[in-house]
Amino acid sequence: MNFGTLSPCLKDNQMQLVQLLGKSTDLLIKELQPDRYTQIAVIYIDGLVDTQVLHNSILFSLQEGCTPDRLKDLDAGQKLDLLHKRILMAGDMSVTHDLKPFVHQLLSGNVMVMVDGISSALRIGLPGWEDRNVSEPSSQTVVRGPMEGFTENLRTNTALIRRKIKDSQLWLETVEIGRVTQTSVSIMYLTHIASPDLVQEVKRRLGKIDIDGILESGYIEELIQDTVATPFPTIYNSDRPDTIAAGILEGKVAILVDGTPFVLLVPTFFVAFFQSAEDYYQRADIGSLLRFIRFLSFFITMLAPSLYVAVTTYHQEMIPTTLVISLAAQRESVPFPAFVEALLMELIYEILREAGVRIPKNIGQAISIVGTLVIGQAAVSAGFISSAMVIIVSITAISSFVIPETGMAIAARIMRFAFIVLAGFIGLYGILCGVFIVVMHLASLRSFGMPYMSPIAPYQSNNLKDSLFRFPWPLLKSRPANSKIQNLNRQDTTK
Repeated sequence: MNFGTLSPCLKDNQMQLVQLLGKSTDLLIKELQPDRYTQIAVIYIDGLVDTQVLHNSILFSLQEGCTPDRLKDLDAGQKLDLLHKRILMAGDMSVTHDLKPFVHQLLSGNVMVMVDGISSALRIGLPGWEDRNVSEPSSQTVVRGPMEGFTENLRTNTALIRRKIKDSQLWLETVEIGRVTQTSVSIMYLTHIASPDLVQEVKRRLGKIDIDGILESGYIEELIQDTVATPFPTIYNSDRPDTIAAGILEGKVAILVDGTPFVLLVPTFFVAFFQSAEDYYQRADIGSLLRFIRFLSFFITMLAPSLYVAVTTYHQEMIPTTLVISLAAQRESVPFPAFVEALLMELIYEILREAGVRIPKNIGQAISIVGTLVIGQAAVSAGFISSAMVIIVSITAISSFVIPETGMAIAARIMRFAFIVLAGFIGLYGILCGVFIVVMHLASLRSFGMPYMSPIAPYQSNNLKDSLFRFPWPLLKSRPANSKIQNLNRQDTTK
């Protein structure tokens, strides 16, 4: 669509605007005529602006301030300048000359004021749509720590980060991405810590995006990641302001997308997905123990069913005799081999898990009880599955919820099926080959050019203080150097 400049004729602008918006019923135009020589139009979209402030402040100021005595002997440009500097006392105002930014600003919750006779419009920032209040994060809960999470409002999210980091060198830059949606996407970083090359790379990748719409940060994540041929997430996301603020303090760049509470953080590393904000609010020994449990849960989630299949199918000599007899007695009436049984049970569990997310909350608990207890007990009693397999699947399911970041938990669930297939055909040798392949794949990944397995591969001893375990704060005097940051000093090293 060809957008030109605004017309000096107020009626022509109104007609063109009505045609562009398809005679939308939420387009409201309030016309004022203080004297016979002056025509003023207040244009806004119903539902996107704060109508109470509009009526009590903007329209009231226009009616009271635009008197014939003040407008006498003024041309159209001088009248608009009078509105801008003397009559309308709004904090967020600017002048627009072209039609394309005029329409974009109108659809972004701004009030546009036009005066007949001049090809310019006055923009007044007055957003007033309904927003969700700041509440407790739903995806990354903690026992000790802040209980506030991001919302779907971009400006609220940037304010939550600025509450954490009150530094003038915390810079915020915003671009519009999406030919149709024109979604606001912002980046936040500390100029004296973040690498200039990293900032430029983030801007470059965002600038290359050419798509009609961005509805959630997942669009951005998939469009700017280094590779898509991996089940493992290479960009970290969180709905916790303290987690994002901590990442910015380590020299990373936060990417905020309007309309979603999940903020992206780049670059990221494999060990970061097992770290929680609560690790830094508890003592170092407690935080280290929690991290060890998360890593252990990750391996249980990925390998437990396949190890059971491999041992019971090919390597019974590794099991104590009494346990072998007990397992054989349980599987006597089961018609399927352990390989098929594990695949069926894991598939049924994934179905129940997805159903628990989609069904209404008021009946979700009842369905969960029916799916896990009634169906499971009935299947064991009927001889379709063994009790040992129910225990393995249950432990695997519980372990997957220990991983703080959902993306890494989903990756472990995907890899679990691959390991079950390898165990069913080759046994422990297949699992060992699969582990080697996964390790080599992880070592080959990059996150914005940085090694994904850092500081383990390549090995960086100085950065291990806050990776697999967390050292006490007195020993964490420097920031991790794996992000190529400018300032490594977190604490005063002279003390």
